[in-house]
Formats: sequence, structure tokens, C-alpha cells
Amino acid sequence: MSMQSTYDKPGLLGTYGRDGLMQIILIANTVLMLFPIAIMIMSGFKSNIEIFQQPFAIPDFTNVANFVSMATETEFLRYLMNSFVVTGASIFLLLTLGTMAAYAIARYEFWGSSFLLLFFMAGLMVPLKLAIIPLFILFRDMGILNTHWALIAVYTAMGLPSTVFIMTGFIRTLPRELEDAARMDGASEARIMFSVMIPLCRPAMVIAGIYNLVPIWNDFFFPLVFIQNDALKTLPQGMTSFIGEYSTDWGVMFAGLTLAAAPITLVYIILSKQFINGMTAGAVK
Repeated sequence: MSMQSTYDKPGLLGTYGRDGLMQIILIANTVLMLFPIAIMIMSGFKSNIEIFQQPFAIPDFTNVANFVSMATETEFLRYLMNSFVVTGASIFLLLTLGTMAAYAIARYEFWGSSFLLLFFMAGLMVPLKLAIIPLFILFRDMGILNTHWALIAVYTAMGLPSTVFIMTGFIRTLPRELEDAARMDGASEARIMFSVMIPLCRPAMVIAGIYNLVPIWNDFFFPLVFIQNDALKTLPQGMTSFIGEYSTDWGVMFAGLTLAAAPITLVYIILSKQFINGMTAGAVK
């Protein structure tokens, strides 16, 4: 017994050493990733002079003058609402259309189903920005240029390939016995999809939603091309108007950036459990 425990000690030490090293690396990576965010948040509570003279000093968090100025003296709230409208409508459409397309590809056998999946996957490899000129002409002829519908259409098309790819793979892992049992009970195909399958697909839908939510919320390129009316600008484009030609109130700018990042952070925190469940789905049988 003593001889066996003696031989086990190096292995245990090696395991603890690897785990400890991994923990150190993860902690260092976390600090490295959170440091710029912490600087941004602290700068939102400082004046321009404090930002440049003491960039790493802890500010007076009761000084919310920059946040008040951002909300009352700028069009930040309008830009924020525009981002909510565009992002919310885009996520709703791409999840609805993507889930329906993925369900048809994953559950129904028809000629060309494999080609249809490859067609959607090809969209992952073709950057939509290459078609910016044809899209501009198309939206102009359709009369939706300089409207939110132009952005919603682009973001929905841009997010459909990844959504179909994620949802198809997840739906294929679900047991068919659930659908067979629902059919025996007399449920229609639409009822089976919306009442049986969609609740089970919630973790995958959260993954697809978060995967597309961040790039849509942070996108600057398409609003810059399709939106000229200041009242219709989204946050990334609208924030550029706070940078002056000769001077910039950096405290107000950082306050706006902090508020702009807050909704995405809250969404991730609220949906983190579903996100982790979706990431680990299929890992354990």
C-alpha cells in the first residue's frame, strides 16, 4: 500500500501543477481582457484633465456628470433606441426564419436538402460587404434606402447562414421519437414544430442569437453606407458625432461607450445559463 501511494504522488503533483498553471493563465487572461473595460468605465466618471493626468486612478463614482450630459445634451438615447429596434428586429427575423429552415433541412427528407444546407453554409464564406454597391442600388430602387428596413434586411441575410448551421446541427441530435409521439396524438406538423421542438431548441437559439447579436449591435459599416438621416443612426455611427474637429469631451465619450456596452453585457448575463447549456449540449450522452 505504501509503495503504491509513493508511486501515485508524482502523478498527483503533476496534475496539481498543470491545474495550477492553467488557473494562472486563465486569471492572467481575464485580467488582460477586463483591464481596458475597467479603464473605459472609470474614465466615464472623470473629466478630460483627470483622464490624461491620472488615467489609471480610481475616480469618484458619485460624479455622474458625464452620464447626465450624455443623456440630456446629446442624441444618445435616440441612437440607443434605434439600435434596440434594428438589433431586436434582426435577431427576431433571423431566429424565426433560420429555425424554420433548419427544421425543414434536419427533419424532412427531400431532394436537394443537402445542397440547400451547403448553400446556407456558403454564406459563411462570402463577406456581404463585397456586395455593398449592388445592395445600395437595390435598396434605392426598393425605396428603403435611409431607413431601418435596409439595415434589418442586411443583418437578417448576414445572420441566416450561421443560424441555419447551428440550428440544423442541434435539431439533428434531438430524438425523433418525440415527433412520432406527437403525430400519434394527432398534432399537426406546425404544432409539432412550435410546441415540441422549439422549446427543446432554446439553448441553440440562444447561441445563435448571441453569436449574431454582438456584430449587429457593434456594426458601423452598413449604417454608415445606408443611413444618412441623423435621427435614424444607430449607436456606433451616432457616437462618431461626439468627436469634435478641434476638441472632444472624452469623459462624455467614455460614458457613452459604457452605456452602449451595458445592454449586451446584461443580455449575456441573463442568458448565460442557456448559453452554457447550448455549448455543452451533445457533449454528454
